[in-house]
Formats: sequence, structure tokens, C-alpha cells
Amino acid sequence: MKSAAQTFLTDRKRVAYYGSAKTGTAQHWQVTISSVALVVLIPLFIFTFGAVLGAPWEEVVAYYSRPFPALVAVLTFVVSGFHLARGTQVLIEDYSRGMTRKALIIATTCLSYGLALAGVYALARLAL
Repeated sequence: MKSAAQTFLTDRKRVAYYGSAKTGTAQHWQVTISSVALVVLIPLFIFTFGAVLGAPWEEVVAYYSRPFPALVAVLTFVVSGFHLARGTQVLIEDYSRGMTRKALIIATTCLSYGLALAGVYALARLAL
């Protein structure tokens, strides 16, 4: 039975942007946007990180005390952690069921954000 609000909607309006779980399109766009951001950030990170690879400690500290390399590194850590969490969640939702699914999603989300936080913390300790 349709609710009063649904009777005035067309079939297309009723299902627009909703998969069977009601979140598929939103997750897809989040992963797509984060992957586009990573297409820009990863090369920038490689060039900024590569500039001090093998340099003495004092030079690395001075380099990451500058705003641009530190900002590129922080953005790369945060966006890649978010992308990893969302991507693995979609993968787990596709291939596992029940309590295993929930446990794996919680574990991979904690791991993803933990890695991102560890990177940001290490950079903050290095730069400040």
C-alpha cells in the first residue's frame, strides 16, 4: 500500500538515486570523487615526497615545515584513507553476509581511518 506522499510521485521519482540498499549511488559517487581527487594528489605526493627521499633528517623536517608539501601529504593521507574505507566496504558488502560482513566493515573502516590518522600524526610530529 502506498503512502499519501508516494501517490503523487511518478515511478521514476520514487526510485531515483536508490538501489536496493538505498545507499548505492551515494557510495558510488563518494568513491568516484575520492578517486578523482587521488588522481591529482598521488602524483603531487610522489613529487613532493620524492624530493626529500634519502635526505638528512634536518632537511626533511625543514621541507615538511613548509605548507605546500605538508598540505599535499595530509590531503593524500585523509583522502586515501576515506577511499580505502569506502572501497573495501563496497567490496565486503558484495561478497560477504551476516555478522561476518559487519565485523569486516568495522575492522576495515577502523584500519583505514587508523592508517590515515597515523600518517597525519606522523607528519604533524615531523613538521611541528
